[in-house]
Amino acid sequence: MLKVGLTGGIGSGKSTVAAIFGTLGVPVSYADAEARRLMDEDIELRAAISRHFGSETYAGGKLNRKYLAGKVFDDPVKLALLNSLVHPVTIREGEQWMQAQEGHHPYAIREAALIFESRSAGHLDFVIGVYAPTAMRIHRAMQRDKSTREDILRRMSNQIDEDLKMALCDVVIQNDEQHAVIPQVLALHQRLLHITLAPPAPL
Repeated sequence: MLKVGLTGGIGSGKSTVAAIFGTLGVPVSYADAEARRLMDEDIELRAAISRHFGSETYAGGKLNRKYLAGKVFDDPVKLALLNSLVHPVTIREGEQWMQAQEGHHPYAIREAALIFESRSAGHLDFVIGVYAPTAMRIHRAMQRDKSTREDILRRMSNQIDEDLKMALCDVVIQNDEQHAVIPQVLALHQRLLHITLAPPAPL
């Protein structure tokens, strides 16, 4: 089975692309949703976050996301610390999920914004990028998250340069309202199926 990553910057539309793959019967997992769940449910991760960011982080027994966001939002060092705690657990969960798909599907997709930043690309066979121009991404994210332009720009600054991210991908889907997305996904779906069905190269 082919292990496929799907990534893109804030507001690029990667979740929309992932949903289209899902309608084709391709299993998709979402790293951000997994990370949120694990921060609530994983006992060791909860303990580590509380130890570094204070007991208020889990006031009432649930993660106080607003409190934690306030701690890391403008502090790159604390954000890097939080990521160093959350990413390994989330990557391990993603690997276990991929293993569970083995033998059932030609390929499976792991959707994650930080595939390269978290160094999880090494566990994947193929990475898809979703691209949209910066101005469009900012507008989409502001509308979706009800955030200010400044907040979105701060979040973007915590990800690697978008052009570099796309250059690291094996293929890029254009989601710029100039190219229809569904035909691109359908063509890529056929390409991935062809890769999985191709006979191995002779030694």
